[in-house]
Amino acid sequence: MPPLGSDEIQSLLSRLPGGWDAVNQHHLTKTFAFRNFRQALAFTNEVGKIADEQRHHPDIHLSWGRVALEIWTHKIGGLTESDFILAAKCDLGYAAMKNT
Repeated sequence: MPPLGSDEIQSLLSRLPGGWDAVNQHHLTKTFAFRNFRQALAFTNEVGKIADEQRHHPDIHLSWGRVALEIWTHKIGGLTESDFILAAKCDLGYAAMKNT
């Protein structure tokens, strides 16, 4: 399967909540903000759970009060629809945490 093209990436990107960026049409990135390290760690664990369920694992960068995600399909060296699905599910996990 070839990576998605520019038009497909922009179409799918427009369906995600704000904050996601498609870097060089190769990977998705977004940084999530938290009040403290504990919340950022809890979100990291939530992303890990989602990733295992999807069998699709992002690069996760955890620091005090923030978590940065990078998502792409390593096997093809680019983006597929499943990358956008994972991004959307991470956004849902973030929204659920912010509402508790």
